[in-house]
Amino acid sequence: MTPFNIVTKALGKGLSVIGITDHNSTLQCAEIVRIASREGLFVLCGAEITTKEEVHVLAFVDGESNLTKLQNYLNDHLPRVLNNTDVFGYQLVVNEKEEVLYQEDCLLISALDQTIEEVEQFINTLNGIFIPAHIDKKQNSVMSQLGFMPPGLKPDALELSPGTNAEIFRSKNKYLSGFNLIHSSDAHYLEDIGRVYTDIPVKELSFEGIKIALNSN
Repeated sequence: MTPFNIVTKALGKGLSVIGITDHNSTLQCAEIVRIASREGLFVLCGAEITTKEEVHVLAFVDGESNLTKLQNYLNDHLPRVLNNTDVFGYQLVVNEKEEVLYQEDCLLISALDQTIEEVEQFINTLNGIFIPAHIDKKQNSVMSQLGFMPPGLKPDALELSPGTNAEIFRSKNKYLSGFNLIHSSDAHYLEDIGRVYTDIPVKELSFEGIKIALNSN
């Protein structure tokens, strides 16, 4: 899952937009954007954040300044637990040539000290996109961890796991009918990129255009 391979695989799958959401880190985004922009692939930059409740949420922001603010937020609220490379492997940021630019020593799979509401509020201050991840999963989803959708939460969409049928899910969870659903590949391996995707009708291919489309009927 190197930057060049990710972009090449996405283009080979016919994708026009990809989201880069490493766990609790945005540091690989810039290099992928650099490669993707050269190839005509649009990149949503952000992170898959683990909240205090162990809920995974997707957070996307627009522009380098907001991405830096998001990274600073993650740095401020992630526990300083050292990564055990023998157990979890190396956490590396690499360039197009697969040269190591940075090694993260803090364990990135830890939970932040922020609730799901606090994470959403912060992303809203950046006019970002906030999507609870794989909400149908039996672990690390808003439903598995909380058992319900917090009434004050106003996500831009809800993400389903790759193998979940959206219509069947809706029929069994009618109380979530007010939210738009998306599918994404949740790719942790190169071969998973593009295994499922969502067609989003946008008036313009931009961060704001995608955000508007996610919130439309």
